[in-house]
Amino acid sequence: MAYNEKLANAIREHLVKFNNGITEKKMFGGLSFLYQGKMSVGVVGDELAVRIIDSKMQLELEKHNVRPMDFTKRPMKEFVFVTIENYKNLSYWIHLGIEHAKSKLE
Repeated sequence: MAYNEKLANAIREHLVKFNNGITEKKMFGGLSFLYQGKMSVGVVGDELAVRIIDSKMQLELEKHNVRPMDFTKRPMKEFVFVTIENYKNLSYWIHLGIEHAKSKLE
């Protein structure tokens, strides 16, 4: 499956400040960005995939452009798909993904 290169490049621009802490890996039929080896955000098709800490999941799922990550036909724990309507809020979602990755490093 191809992924949205424009979205991937926009994510790269936001992640520049993390220097060596970010790696890229093909996952979920798209491209994922890992922080310190922990998956944080990615691109699957035209959607943003984000890992979110469990305590914030319900709040984020209530937003109109967010749905459970369900490409296996079952929702995956702590993963959501986000339809990015504009790139203004991209940093918000990236922050949530990095927050999740950092929580797994503690």
